[in-house]
Amino acid sequence: MRGPRVGTASTEPESRQPVMADVARVAGVSHQTVSRVLNGAPHVRPDTRDRVLAAIRELDYRPNSAARALVTRRSQTLGVVSFGSALYGPASMLDGIEQAARSAGYFVSVASLRSLDSRSVQEAVDRLRDQGVEGIVVIAPQISAVSAVAKLSSAVPVVAVGSGSQSRVPMVAVDNESGALAATRHLLDLGHATVHHVAGPPGWLETKTRQDGWRKALEAGGAEVPPVQSGDWSARSGYEAGLRIAEDPLVTAVFCANDHMALGLLRAFHEAGRAIPGDISVVGFDDIPEAAYFAPPLTTVRQDFGELGRRALELLVEELTGVGHARSHVLISPEMVLRRSAGPVAR
Repeated sequence: MRGPRVGTASTEPESRQPVMADVARVAGVSHQTVSRVLNGAPHVRPDTRDRVLAAIRELDYRPNSAARALVTRRSQTLGVVSFGSALYGPASMLDGIEQAARSAGYFVSVASLRSLDSRSVQEAVDRLRDQGVEGIVVIAPQISAVSAVAKLSSAVPVVAVGSGSQSRVPMVAVDNESGALAATRHLLDLGHATVHHVAGPPGWLETKTRQDGWRKALEAGGAEVPPVQSGDWSARSGYEAGLRIAEDPLVTAVFCANDHMALGLLRAFHEAGRAIPGDISVVGFDDIPEAAYFAPPLTTVRQDFGELGRRALELLVEELTGVGHARSHVLISPEMVLRRSAGPVAR
């Protein structure tokens, strides 16, 4: 039995991707009508639009985004410069932005950085611009990012997320100071003479603003301002801070700058035989998905990262269309979530 002859042309038809003309033929309409349906033009009869969409599904047609971008000069792609994506806060910000972008009909291209110095941020922005993005969101949780974003040179609109009120570009952020103030005031209202604080690492905006809110609440209430214990956002650092705090029998309340450190704190207090909230009350910040399942369930400050992403996308689209300069700084209020880790001071 002889095999196929070398060099003989195959009789099998080569498969090819359907093009717009194929959609027009199957739907029985013109090429221009298919184009109007794809671009969301309003003046297309409903039955015609249905036929075109049915043909698109039947043929599994996928528009050539590169060709469309050449014609419309719109890539429908937005860039995101991200940092610290292994941490809950920045990772949740990125997820919120991506979901909001998809809902608004945009693709997202992400450049993840290990440091947020001016050179690294500028290089990331340049790479994203080379990909034809229409606008860029910079997740900027560190103080160094404020100056890096301020020095950016970009021909496309840029919106910062989490960069604080000092940002020189349009900005969306959670009002960390008011959240920390509310958490501290909640503990004072429960009768605690003062509130100790486990802060995040130096150089982070959340560290500074949450510490500012904590301090303002204590000063407004006439309470003593204890020395700050510093962590690095991890449960391990919260545990180590908790071991130090547990040595002082006069401590009755602690506000942690995030929930992961609060988790470590709870473990340390349990090991030291300090009842929660009977002996010590604890409040966190973030409301991570696991916070309701801590032992005891954690009272904390909730950030709405979905809303953060939506507002950032909304602000960027307004910048793309030449609107939005009147409200270039948006602060989103967090909310207290009351559970069982905080209670009245023991008498």
